Amino acid sequence: MNQSVVIAPIQESLSRFIESGNYSKVIVIADNNTKRFCYPLLKESLPAHKLVSVPSGEKHKTLATCETIWDAMTKAELDRHALVVNIGGGVIGDMGGFCAAVYKRGIDFIQIPTTLLSQVDASVGGKLGIDFQGFKNHLGVFNIPKTVLIDPVFLKTLPEREIRSGFAEIIKHCLIADGAKWKQISGIDFENQNWKDLIEHSVKIKQHVVDQDPTEKGLRKILNFGHTLGHAVETHFLGKAAHQRLFHGEAIAVGMIMESYLSFKRGLIDAAALSEIEEFIFATYGRVKISEEDVDTIVALTRQDKKNKGSEVRFSLLTGIGVCGFDMVVSVSEMRKAIAYYRG
Repeated sequence: MNQSVVIAPIQESLSRFIESGNYSKVIVIADNNTKRFCYPLLKESLPAHKLVSVPSGEKHKTLATCETIWDAMTKAELDRHALVVNIGGGVIGDMGGFCAAVYKRGIDFIQIPTTLLSQVDASVGGKLGIDFQGFKNHLGVFNIPKTVLIDPVFLKTLPEREIRSGFAEIIKHCLIADGAKWKQISGIDFENQNWKDLIEHSVKIKQHVVDQDPTEKGLRKILNFGHTLGHAVETHFLGKAAHQRLFHGEAIAVGMIMESYLSFKRGLIDAAALSEIEEFIFATYGRVKISEEDVDTIVALTRQDKKNKGSEVRFSLLTGIGVCGFDMVVSVSEMRKAIAYYRG
């Protein structure tokens, strides 16, 4: 796959990329927040272009918003030699890339991830898609952007909660692929982490895995550790009042504790490893209040997980700190026990 990822000041990397291409037109997709805080940092590095702004947030990652984007592309008379520039977090990257991938059967797009979550995870690997009928990333494709341009400067535009959310994917990458790095980060408070170093580390891990398995037939599934129950928790809380909704990374932190417990119960990791993981994650994220009434819905939502086969709900579970297996079938009973363990 050999995806191009450049970590550098955005004005330099974007100017170099634009000069190297020969695009007929350029359209920029941003949300309300990135239009205000991030677009001004790079607009002078772009040629003449059209800016399309959409509402921010996961609840707008829908076909209806895609129609707005496709309508703007059509009215701008984009041909197949045009370029889409996505400026935003995972929602904009997933949705803007998806719109580019299906418009006229596919036009070039680049990702400029502006959140820690999208810099370390969502923008790398070519997964694109939108939510449908409340299910996360239910419609989508695999398509590689022409490049991903990462600049840690964008982190300065973020509230702390957004950075904490992105940190969950960094934790995941360490737990599945680098035990030594896990030891390092788990010994440092959240406030004192080296974000530039961790961005580079996570990108390397994800690229290494994706290069071996671009379309998630095998090894790439390890990147879903924490995500089977985590996505179910996230989806469930999306339906609650705004103040109860979870950021993606917050839900994945919940999922990693639950799925570490499953790993422990199967004898794949020992009690010391489980304790180490949950102590650090609880210290970083606190405990999400999950009621008894939430449990059945969360378990039911795992039936929509994309790793499943037939009626089997398949998990990626740790087989050690820094090592992960995949395609492990987990029963409803086991899931309920994992949720109960998290609830305390």
